[in-house]
Amino acid sequence: MAKFDVGGQAVIEGVMMRAPSRFVIAVRKPDDNIIIKKQDVSLDRNKWLKKPVLRGLIALYDALVLGIKALNFSAYHSSGEGEEQVSKVGMFFSMAGGLGLGLLLFVYLPLLLTDLSRHILPAVETSSLLYNAIDGVIRVVFFVLYVWIISFFKDIQRVFQYHGAEHKVIYTFEAGQELTVENARKMGRLHPRCGTSFIIIVMAVCILSFSLIPNDSHFLIKLGARIVFIPLIAGISYEILKFSGRHCGNPLLKIFITPGLWVQKITTREPDDKQLEIAIISLKAALDQELPEGIEVV
Repeated sequence: MAKFDVGGQAVIEGVMMRAPSRFVIAVRKPDDNIIIKKQDVSLDRNKWLKKPVLRGLIALYDALVLGIKALNFSAYHSSGEGEEQVSKVGMFFSMAGGLGLGLLLFVYLPLLLTDLSRHILPAVETSSLLYNAIDGVIRVVFFVLYVWIISFFKDIQRVFQYHGAEHKVIYTFEAGQELTVENARKMGRLHPRCGTSFIIIVMAVCILSFSLIPNDSHFLIKLGARIVFIPLIAGISYEILKFSGRHCGNPLLKIFITPGLWVQKITTREPDDKQLEIAIISLKAALDQELPEGIEVV
């Protein structure tokens, strides 16, 4: 069994893998050759940054920054145009744009609809738990609808296949098996530590956390609280995700992580052998293992 966790992300015609001290992006180019990019990371080496909850914030920031770099790299190499460097300013605006859209779709609009529901359901006016349960359900519905709609796009379907490949290869590593296509092919594509499951956990924690805010608070106070407490909720959710990943055999935890696994049936697809090969090469490079000949490294 693996002694440490590895993580990853599907990108355009490739996979990004993250080991404790390195992240690697592997992409298949239009000529069928494979190119990888390695980068050492030291963001979480400080012992204070490994404290519970705080390490979740670091991991989230890490995932956003490295994720944008990985998407940029894969977008250009998968199209045969070569890599285009993204400035810090460009990365900031990319992150800000993505976060802004996320806040609009999954924070502001669900809260607005929940606030309007008070005129239809009188009980919502008096019960903070019911109010926030409706808010959370709307948020989950919006998220599931979003991933379901984009799943019909051909390019996204390819990304979802690479997402499945990422999970299968991580499962192979965690099982202590040799990283081969044959071994990875037999593994499942739904993983309890997936980012999809993390989002579902965040939404569940939000329901309980925001129930502490009085129902008669002004709309802007409720909205502000949802934005201000996002980092803390993300940190708590990260700890729940790690715990559930290590104890997913527990019957109670199985119930808790099941909704995230259901959504992964949309966000992952069965990969082909070439996609598994990309995920394997990415993880091997992240673990500093020997790679096949002919891999271009930048």
